Amino acid sequence: MEAMLLALAAAAEEGYDTAFVPSEGVLVLLGFTMVLTFMVLIMTRRLTPMVALILVPTIFGLFAGAGLGLGDMIMDAIGTMAPTAALLMFAIMYFGIMIDVGLFDPLIRVITRLLGDDPAKVVLGTAILAGAVSLDGDGSTTFIITTSAMLPIYLRLGMSPVVLTCVAGLMNGTLNIVPWGGPTVRAATALGIEPTAIFVPMLPSLAAGLVVSLAFAWFLGLSERRRLAGSIDTTKLDGTKSDGLLGGPRIFRGSDAKPGARANLRTGNIVTVAGGRGGVAAQALVDTADTAMADTMLDPNRSTLRPKLIWFNLVLTLAVMVLLVLDLFPLPYVFMVGAAVALVVNFTKLKSQADEIVAHAPSIVGVVSMVLAAGVLVGVLNGTGMVDAMASWITTVIPSSLGPYLAVITGVLSIPFTFFMSNDAFYFGILPILAESAATYGISPVEMARASITGQPVHLQSPLVPAILLLVSLAGVNLGDHHKKVLWRATVVSLVMLLVGVLVGSIPFAA
Repeated sequence: MEAMLLALAAAAEEGYDTAFVPSEGVLVLLGFTMVLTFMVLIMTRRLTPMVALILVPTIFGLFAGAGLGLGDMIMDAIGTMAPTAALLMFAIMYFGIMIDVGLFDPLIRVITRLLGDDPAKVVLGTAILAGAVSLDGDGSTTFIITTSAMLPIYLRLGMSPVVLTCVAGLMNGTLNIVPWGGPTVRAATALGIEPTAIFVPMLPSLAAGLVVSLAFAWFLGLSERRRLAGSIDTTKLDGTKSDGLLGGPRIFRGSDAKPGARANLRTGNIVTVAGGRGGVAAQALVDTADTAMADTMLDPNRSTLRPKLIWFNLVLTLAVMVLLVLDLFPLPYVFMVGAAVALVVNFTKLKSQADEIVAHAPSIVGVVSMVLAAGVLVGVLNGTGMVDAMASWITTVIPSSLGPYLAVITGVLSIPFTFFMSNDAFYFGILPILAESAATYGISPVEMARASITGQPVHLQSPLVPAILLLVSLAGVNLGDHHKKVLWRATVVSLVMLLVGVLVGSIPFAA
């Protein structure tokens, strides 16, 4: 009854024309079922993420009594996500231009020389690069830089881009607890404590999480090494004897070379072609039209290269990065100006500028459409009161006998709950209630805050996080495929961080 009154009050305050308000239990059931239905549909490839983000919440919203207010709920949510969509749009355009003109080519050559053609080293290098860039606390920047640097190498070696998204997502999620990152600041704000008081005692947990993530990266690399053993003609990978986009044919040798089959570089699947056993030369397939970062880098002789302007482009990029850190201007505006300056200087002719914009349109549409479609899911969750009902339910189902263990319980709950809902909903809606209950058992708010951030490796994989939508779009990876590979690994990392926190005493096992 209380949840129903809250939902009615929220709807009235927002001015939503709802048809009816279900009971708290129904809202909880609808909320969890909606998210699980979305996950099943995208992981089984029944619907694309964008379509699922639109249709599934719309149907469940009507069942939740949204009525004629459904449109207003969604438009309000889309309004809050519009700056993120603008940021991603112009960030993709800017970094796409920098890739086209060859700014990152020297970095690629250095990485290639250091890592060679060993898939295991490439995956481990991906993890280290993603971890280093993640220190700025921004997922979108991390994924843009990591993908632009590493995806061309993955494609040249015939490695699966899903491995790249898995490793990058794991490292970024683990490092998302830095004190200047969103979750720690939210937890500190919600409970009225300093972010450093949360973060510093969690350093052992962070170190353990990074070790586990790097171990996962290494074993994924070993798996790719075994899968590709003898199937790549490594003499063609230096780009000096380019045959098409990928620098030459791939040669199948050994027991894995089946008659009439070749590896699809994007998915790792086998595609039938004409040919026989062993020594069969086949031109590798890559659908570069659906990747944002792979197409231009693969041709060392592309017409868009601007070697004489590399220092200007480097200074411009550094200036953009500094402005992002200083936060003097809105981030979308910084990338807008950066993209405009990059276009004017590197492409002086009007037609060249138009061609460059059009060249990156497919990737921009893919990312922006998913971010705006996610507004439908967020709008329904918030507007119908599902999030409030879910938060209220979780605090009532915990038996009082488990009160002394609330810190550990909060850490475990942070794994699914920060995946199903936004960080704002969890840290401002659920955490204060849990912390108030825990205080009666002698568990301090700062200890509850530390436990609450251990679920971030899983949270970063949520479709509610625009950065992960950006990552899978840049790599041309299906969100469902990414989830299949990353979710259980991210869960392990979260549990290890929680366990280490308990062992070192930063998170109490029992009051």
